[in-house]
Amino acid sequence: MERKNWHDKNYKKLLVIPAIIILFSVFYLISFNSQNGEFMKRDISLTGGTSITVFEKTEITNLELALKDELPDLTIRTIYELRTSEQKAFVIETTADSETAKKVVEDFLEIDLIEGENADIISTGSMFGEDFYKQLLIAILVAFVFMAIVILIIFKTAVPSLAVIISAFANILMTLVTFNLLGMKMSSAGIVAFLMLIGYSVDTDVLLTTRMIKRKEGTINHRIVGAMKTGITMTLTSLFAFLFALFVVRSFSQELTQIFTVLVIGLGFDLINTWVTNVSILKWYVEAKK
Repeated sequence: MERKNWHDKNYKKLLVIPAIIILFSVFYLISFNSQNGEFMKRDISLTGGTSITVFEKTEITNLELALKDELPDLTIRTIYELRTSEQKAFVIETTADSETAKKVVEDFLEIDLIEGENADIISTGSMFGEDFYKQLLIAILVAFVFMAIVILIIFKTAVPSLAVIISAFANILMTLVTFNLLGMKMSSAGIVAFLMLIGYSVDTDVLLTTRMIKRKEGTINHRIVGAMKTGITMTLTSLFAFLFALFVVRSFSQELTQIFTVLVIGLGFDLINTWVTNVSILKWYVEAKK
């Protein structure tokens, strides 16, 4: 009972927490964009460039020091054997063209890189990467707009619908800021993960809103607690599953690593935006309506 009384007195004040995080996120992205000319750093799948996977062992630190002045926007990562944690290969990514990148790497390693034998070389054109990036952003925007329309159709009232939309938007915003703070570069897989995050962000909000607006049995607090038991179980189940998957794939798949990283961060923020932001807005709305 004490917990419920405390929440009844302070739920409006709790909205200050997500409000501060959202304001920080907005100002951070504005600053990031002014410094970098975009809201996120992109890898070669979205900017164009060359990716060379070399099936050899080498000291990554020395390699990076030697090549950083030769190849622009250089990124090097290691691929390990999952069971033994033994280095199996390394991946060099740069915005340089494939011929230039191949020659620089061959000169340093003093070997010939042969496609399909000791190396895989993938080149992406800058125009193709830029067009693909714009199409993915349009896909996210269209998905978000359609999600908002469906929510408005389902609940037919402005405040509950806006609460769901605000929570979903806050999840994406906060996840993007955290992604940038971690120093990661966005790939096409990462943007696909943001599309998935829209769905994961909305399901618990819809559950909560349905319990509080459309159901009449019990008190407001009883309906909130009932929704929390189901919703938090759903979110934590997905969160721990993605954490385990992230641990498994991080050594050999950059694409899957980025997808699971985005989803783990997003689901973490979803706990705040659903059970602090959305709960407070809906409780305020229901009590005012009474």
